[in-house]
Amino acid sequence: MHPEKTPTAESPRSIRIEIVVVLLFTFGLSGLSSILSLVESALEQGALSDQTVAINVPQSTLGPIDFLRQLIGVVRLCAWGALGLYLLWRSGIGPRAIGFARPRLRPHVLHGVGLAAIIGIPGLLFYLVAVALNLNVTVLPSTLNDVWWRPVTLTLSAVANSVAEEVLVVAWLISRLRALGWTDNRSLLASAVLRGSYHLYQGFGAGVGNLVMGLIFGRYFQRTGRLWPLVIAHALIDIVAFVGFAALRDHVSWLPG
Repeated sequence: MHPEKTPTAESPRSIRIEIVVVLLFTFGLSGLSSILSLVESALEQGALSDQTVAINVPQSTLGPIDFLRQLIGVVRLCAWGALGLYLLWRSGIGPRAIGFARPRLRPHVLHGVGLAAIIGIPGLLFYLVAVALNLNVTVLPSTLNDVWWRPVTLTLSAVANSVAEEVLVVAWLISRLRALGWTDNRSLLASAVLRGSYHLYQGFGAGVGNLVMGLIFGRYFQRTGRLWPLVIAHALIDIVAFVGFAALRDHVSWLPG
Protein backbone atom coordinates (compact mmCIF):
# COMPACT_ATOMS: atom_id res chain seq x y z
CA MET A 1 0.00 0.00 0.00
CA HIS A 2 1.16 3.49 -0.83
CA PRO A 3 0.91 6.13 1.90
CA GLU A 4 -1.82 8.68 1.28
CA LYS A 5 -0.50 11.97 -0.02
CA THR A 6 -1.31 14.90 2.21
CA PRO A 7 -2.05 18.34 0.81
CA THR A 8 0.60 21.02 1.10
CA ALA A 9 0.09 23.72 3.72
CA GLU A 10 -1.42 26.22 1.30
CA SER A 11 -3.05 24.05 -1.33
CA PRO A 12 -6.64 24.93 -2.27
CA ARG A 13 -7.73 21.62 -0.77
CA SER A 14 -6.10 22.35 2.58
CA ILE A 15 -7.65 25.83 2.70
CA ARG A 16 -11.11 24.41 2.01
CA ILE A 17 -10.64 21.80 4.74
CA GLU A 18 -9.49 24.52 7.13
CA ILE A 19 -12.56 26.65 6.40
CA VAL A 20 -14.99 23.75 6.86
CA VAL A 21 -13.38 22.52 10.09
CA VAL A 22 -13.17 25.97 11.71
CA LEU A 23 -16.73 26.92 10.78
CA LEU A 24 -18.10 23.59 11.97
CA PHE A 25 -17.12 24.26 15.56
CA THR A 26 -17.53 28.04 15.56
CA PHE A 27 -19.95 30.34 13.75
CA GLY A 28 -20.96 27.99 10.95
CA LEU A 29 -22.49 25.54 13.41
CA SER A 30 -24.01 28.48 15.29
CA GLY A 31 -25.62 29.56 12.02
CA LEU A 32 -27.23 26.16 11.49
CA SER A 33 -28.49 26.13 15.07
CA SER A 34 -29.91 29.63 14.64
CA ILE A 35 -31.78 28.64 11.49
CA LEU A 36 -33.40 25.77 13.38
CA SER A 37 -34.28 28.12 16.23
CA LEU A 38 -35.93 30.53 13.80
CA VAL A 39 -37.95 27.72 12.20
CA GLU A 40 -39.00 26.52 15.64
CA SER A 41 -40.04 30.05 16.67
CA ALA A 42 -42.01 30.53 13.45
CA LEU A 43 -43.89 27.28 14.05
CA GLU A 44 -44.79 28.18 17.61
CA GLN A 45 -48.27 29.51 18.26
CA GLY A 46 -48.58 33.24 18.77
CA ALA A 47 -46.71 36.22 17.40
CA LEU A 48 -42.97 36.06 16.91
CA SER A 49 -42.53 39.27 18.91
CA ASP A 50 -44.28 37.66 21.92
CA GLN A 51 -41.41 35.19 22.20
CA THR A 52 -38.20 36.16 23.99
CA VAL A 53 -34.59 35.09 23.69
CA ALA A 54 -31.85 35.99 26.14
CA ILE A 55 -28.18 36.40 25.21
CA ASN A 56 -26.32 36.62 28.53
CA VAL A 57 -28.04 34.28 30.96
CA PRO A 58 -27.16 32.90 34.40
CA GLN A 59 -25.12 29.69 34.27
CA SER A 60 -25.64 28.72 37.90
CA THR A 61 -27.77 29.59 40.92
CA LEU A 62 -24.55 29.98 42.90
CA GLY A 63 -23.07 33.45 42.40
CA PRO A 64 -19.34 32.55 42.36
CA ILE A 65 -19.92 29.59 40.02
CA ASP A 66 -22.04 31.75 37.71
CA PHE A 67 -19.26 34.38 37.65
CA LEU A 68 -16.61 31.82 36.75
CA ARG A 69 -18.77 30.25 34.04
CA GLN A 70 -19.38 33.67 32.50
CA LEU A 71 -15.61 34.13 32.40
CA ILE A 72 -15.18 30.72 30.77
CA GLY A 73 -17.56 31.85 28.02
CA VAL A 74 -15.42 34.94 27.52
CA VAL A 75 -12.26 32.83 27.28
CA ARG A 76 -13.92 30.50 24.76
CA LEU A 77 -14.76 33.38 22.44
CA CYS A 78 -11.27 34.83 22.78
CA ALA A 79 -9.87 31.40 21.92
CA TRP A 80 -11.90 31.39 18.70
CA GLY A 81 -10.39 34.74 17.79
CA ALA A 82 -6.91 33.51 18.71
CA LEU A 83 -7.42 30.49 16.45
CA GLY A 84 -8.23 32.75 13.52
CA LEU A 85 -5.15 34.88 14.18
CA TYR A 86 -2.96 31.79 14.46
CA LEU A 87 -4.23 30.28 11.21
CA LEU A 88 -3.68 33.57 9.40
CA TRP A 89 -0.17 33.83 10.87
CA ARG A 90 0.63 30.29 9.72
CA SER A 91 -0.47 31.24 6.23
CA GLY A 92 1.90 34.22 6.24
CA ILE A 93 -0.63 36.90 7.22
CA GLY A 94 0.42 38.44 10.50
CA PRO A 95 -1.60 40.83 12.71
CA ARG A 96 -0.03 43.88 11.05
CA ALA A 97 -1.19 42.70 7.63
CA ILE A 98 -4.84 42.70 8.78
CA GLY A 99 -4.60 45.95 10.69
CA PHE A 100 -4.60 44.28 14.10
CA ALA A 101 -1.25 45.39 15.47
CA ARG A 102 -1.04 48.13 18.10
CA PRO A 103 -4.23 50.28 18.00
CA ARG A 104 -3.93 54.01 17.36
CA LEU A 105 -6.29 56.86 18.16
CA ARG A 106 -6.44 57.83 14.54
CA PRO A 107 -7.66 56.12 12.47
CA HIS A 108 -8.50 53.06 14.59
CA VAL A 109 -10.40 54.40 17.59
CA LEU A 110 -12.09 57.32 15.84
CA HIS A 111 -13.16 55.14 12.92
CA GLY A 112 -14.43 52.53 15.37
CA VAL A 113 -16.57 55.09 17.20
CA GLY A 114 -17.90 56.34 13.87
CA LEU A 115 -18.76 52.84 12.67
CA ALA A 116 -20.47 52.11 15.99
CA ALA A 117 -22.69 55.15 15.53
CA ILE A 118 -23.43 54.32 11.88
CA ILE A 119 -24.42 50.74 12.72
CA GLY A 120 -25.71 51.04 16.29
CA ILE A 121 -28.23 53.87 16.08
CA PRO A 122 -30.05 52.69 12.93
CA GLY A 123 -29.70 49.13 14.23
CA LEU A 124 -31.64 49.93 17.39
CA LEU A 125 -34.38 51.65 15.39
CA PHE A 126 -34.49 48.73 12.94
CA TYR A 127 -34.83 46.28 15.85
CA LEU A 128 -37.73 48.22 17.39
CA VAL A 129 -39.50 48.34 14.01
CA ALA A 130 -38.85 44.63 13.39
CA VAL A 131 -40.38 43.73 16.75
CA ALA A 132 -43.39 45.97 16.07
CA LEU A 133 -43.88 44.28 12.67
CA ASN A 134 -43.56 40.81 14.22
CA LEU A 135 -40.35 40.06 12.29
CA ASN A 136 -38.22 39.61 15.38
CA VAL A 137 -38.43 37.94 18.75
CA THR A 138 -37.96 40.17 21.77
CA VAL A 139 -34.25 40.08 22.61
CA LEU A 140 -33.09 40.29 26.21
CA PRO A 141 -29.38 41.18 26.06
CA SER A 142 -28.98 40.17 29.69
CA THR A 143 -30.93 38.31 32.35
CA LEU A 144 -28.03 38.17 34.80
CA ASN A 145 -28.77 38.95 38.42
CA ASP A 146 -28.01 42.43 39.71
CA VAL A 147 -24.64 41.66 41.29
CA TRP A 148 -21.39 43.63 41.41
CA TRP A 149 -19.73 41.64 38.64
CA ARG A 150 -22.59 41.92 36.12
CA PRO A 151 -21.24 45.01 34.27
CA VAL A 152 -17.76 43.45 34.32
CA THR A 153 -18.77 40.18 32.69
CA LEU A 154 -21.14 41.92 30.26
CA THR A 155 -18.33 44.23 29.13
CA LEU A 156 -15.88 41.36 28.80
CA SER A 157 -18.48 39.36 26.88
CA ALA A 158 -19.02 42.27 24.49
CA VAL A 159 -15.28 42.58 23.84
CA ALA A 160 -14.87 38.82 23.41
CA ASN A 161 -17.79 38.69 20.98
CA SER A 162 -16.29 41.47 18.91
CA VAL A 163 -12.84 39.86 18.78
CA ALA A 164 -14.17 36.42 17.85
CA GLU A 165 -16.58 37.65 15.19
CA GLU A 166 -14.41 40.25 13.50
CA VAL A 167 -11.28 38.09 13.47
CA LEU A 168 -12.99 34.94 12.21
CA VAL A 169 -15.92 36.20 10.15
CA VAL A 170 -14.13 39.15 8.55
CA ALA A 171 -10.33 38.93 8.61
CA TRP A 172 -9.82 35.17 8.57
CA LEU A 173 -12.71 34.12 6.30
CA ILE A 174 -12.28 36.87 3.73
CA SER A 175 -8.50 36.30 3.65
CA ARG A 176 -8.85 32.55 3.19
CA LEU A 177 -11.49 32.91 0.50
CA ARG A 178 -9.22 35.42 -1.25
CA ALA A 179 -6.48 32.78 -1.18
CA LEU A 180 -8.89 30.44 -3.00
CA GLY A 181 -9.29 33.03 -5.75
CA TRP A 182 -12.69 34.36 -4.72
CA THR A 183 -13.50 37.89 -5.80
CA ASP A 184 -13.93 40.63 -3.22
CA ASN A 185 -17.68 40.78 -3.79
CA ARG A 186 -18.13 37.04 -3.49
CA SER A 187 -16.07 36.72 -0.30
CA LEU A 188 -17.79 39.80 1.14
CA LEU A 189 -21.22 38.26 0.56
CA ALA A 190 -20.14 34.95 2.12
CA SER A 191 -18.88 36.76 5.22
CA ALA A 192 -22.05 38.83 5.54
CA VAL A 193 -24.37 35.85 5.03
CA LEU A 194 -22.48 33.93 7.73
CA ARG A 195 -22.85 36.86 10.14
CA GLY A 196 -26.55 37.13 9.40
CA SER A 197 -27.12 33.37 9.75
CA TYR A 198 -25.94 32.98 13.33
CA HIS A 199 -28.16 35.86 14.44
CA LEU A 200 -31.34 34.34 12.98
CA TYR A 201 -32.31 32.88 16.35
CA GLN A 202 -33.36 36.47 17.13
CA GLY A 203 -35.67 36.63 14.09
CA PHE A 204 -35.72 37.71 10.46
CA GLY A 205 -34.99 41.32 11.34
CA ALA A 206 -31.82 40.40 13.20
CA GLY A 207 -30.65 38.27 10.31
CA VAL A 208 -31.15 41.07 7.78
CA GLY A 209 -29.70 43.72 10.08
CA ASN A 210 -26.54 41.72 10.74
CA LEU A 211 -26.18 40.87 7.07
CA VAL A 212 -26.13 44.60 6.32
CA MET A 213 -23.63 45.12 9.15
CA GLY A 214 -21.49 42.37 7.65
CA LEU A 215 -21.52 44.03 4.24
CA ILE A 216 -20.42 47.36 5.71
CA PHE A 217 -17.77 45.90 8.01
CA GLY A 218 -16.43 43.52 5.38
CA ARG A 219 -16.12 46.21 2.73
CA TYR A 220 -14.39 48.53 5.19
CA PHE A 221 -11.85 45.79 5.90
CA GLN A 222 -11.32 45.03 2.23
CA ARG A 223 -10.68 48.68 1.37
CA THR A 224 -8.61 49.72 4.38
CA GLY A 225 -7.02 46.51 5.65
CA ARG A 226 -7.82 47.64 9.21
CA LEU A 227 -9.45 45.28 11.68
CA TRP A 228 -9.13 47.34 14.86
CA PRO A 229 -11.95 49.79 13.95
CA LEU A 230 -14.33 46.86 13.43
CA VAL A 231 -13.44 45.27 16.77
CA ILE A 232 -13.79 48.62 18.56
CA ALA A 233 -17.12 49.40 16.87
CA HIS A 234 -18.58 45.97 17.58
CA ALA A 235 -17.43 46.08 21.20
CA LEU A 236 -19.00 49.50 21.73
CA ILE A 237 -22.30 48.39 20.18
CA ASP A 238 -22.46 45.29 22.38
CA ILE A 239 -21.39 47.11 25.55
CA VAL A 240 -24.17 49.65 25.05
CA ALA A 241 -26.66 46.84 24.33
CA PHE A 242 -25.62 44.53 27.18
CA VAL A 243 -24.80 46.98 29.96
CA GLY A 244 -27.31 49.62 28.83
CA PHE A 245 -30.18 47.14 28.74
CA ALA A 246 -29.34 45.83 32.19
CA ALA A 247 -29.27 49.38 33.55
CA LEU A 248 -32.39 50.70 31.77
CA ARG A 249 -34.65 47.65 31.67
CA ASP A 250 -36.68 48.60 34.74
CA HIS A 251 -36.64 52.34 34.09
CA VAL A 252 -37.93 52.88 30.54
CA SER A 253 -41.17 51.74 28.95
CA TRP A 254 -40.20 51.81 25.26
CA LEU A 255 -37.59 49.05 25.53
CA PRO A 256 -39.07 45.62 24.61
CA GLY A 257 -38.72 42.99 27.30
